[in-house]
Amino acid sequence: MTSNEIKIVIGAGEYVNNPGWIHTQEEDLNLLEESTWENKFHESSVDALLAEHVWEHLTYEEGLEAAKLCMKYLKPAGYIRCAVPDGYFPDESYQRIVQVGGPGPKDHPAASHKIVHNYHTLTRMFETVGFEVTLYEYFDEEGTFHQNHWDGSDGVIFRSKKFDPRNQGERLAFPSLIIDAVKL
Repeated sequence: MTSNEIKIVIGAGEYVNNPGWIHTQEEDLNLLEESTWENKFHESSVDALLAEHVWEHLTYEEGLEAAKLCMKYLKPAGYIRCAVPDGYFPDESYQRIVQVGGPGPKDHPAASHKIVHNYHTLTRMFETVGFEVTLYEYFDEEGTFHQNHWDGSDGVIFRSKKFDPRNQGERLAFPSLIIDAVKL
């Protein structure tokens, strides 16, 4: 990353997997409140955004609005690396954990899940706004895992086949659906 690049982790939580990136929480940079963006950035000024397990906390319609806002602030050729729980991962316990409304008490991280995406819904959402989407890690309708090469230097997604120790070897325990959505 060069000194003048603006790379932002949205909803960083406790993860600090991307040194040199600006790590934000919802109160710092809200995907649905433009005022939190315009106070910090100019339109078309951001090089990259990373959102690991954020978009599932938005309805499909809110996800579209958030994607439009990201489009507005990304530079041409800028991108969003987005990871969400994968609705096609064929594991019942995983699906119980990531389900809409979460599996348990209101303080559970998944309690505010509003959607469980699959590669069709997530791709369509970003393409509808005008992004070009590349799929990196995902399951298809048959429950088959697909993995395409992606570089962690462009943004680390911890909950991935590539980086999560729970997902090493033949059996995946907690995968994500991972894409890059590039502003053309």
